Amino acid sequence: GEPSILSEGEGLMSQARAVEAETSGLDALSLQQRMELQYEIEQFLYAEAAMLDGREYRAWLDLWTEDCSYWMPIRRTVTLSDIDREFTKRGDMSFYDDDKQALAMRVAKMESGSSWSEDPPSRTRHIVDNVRITAVNGAETTVDVAFILYRSRLNTEESMWVGRRVDTLRRVDAALKLCGREIYLDQTLIRATNMSTLF
Repeated sequence: GEPSILSEGEGLMSQARAVEAETSGLDALSLQQRMELQYEIEQFLYAEAAMLDGREYRAWLDLWTEDCSYWMPIRRTVTLSDIDREFTKRGDMSFYDDDKQALAMRVAKMESGSSWSEDPPSRTRHIVDNVRITAVNGAETTVDVAFILYRSRLNTEESMWVGRRVDTLRRVDAALKLCGREIYLDQTLIRATNMSTLF
């Protein structure tokens, strides 16, 4: 009767809303929109890398939102059965677990000349590639990025880090800003004498 037709209609509407929710992110963008967003994010990340290599730390800090998170877990060699323990978790030991204030303190220390590990300053080259948009959620976009960071200090000291990042960018007043960065190194043994570099 009539109640069953109404119930069936409500069910179809519920399914439609579920599909709409699933596609409200990346799948909802047209090919043109995806290409434009991809280009914008890539150019943003390239400019950010150039800021770090040019020691424009204050300009780099301005790229971050006030509620940002900057985190690098420690990677360990584990057996396949313990693969879920390969990286330390949030709240456990980590190389970096910074908010905006902690990042500002790092920048201030690097600029002050009081940090022995950065005076004379390091020479770095940040290379980012394989930028893939993995999620769009309202004003925030998440990307997966491969990176290589080369650093030389003094006359003979050289270090290199390789890995992937999960960056979250938020559109604020029409401009992109970083609100999250997770850094996953491919190395388990860090041979560098310090970790004073910004990734």
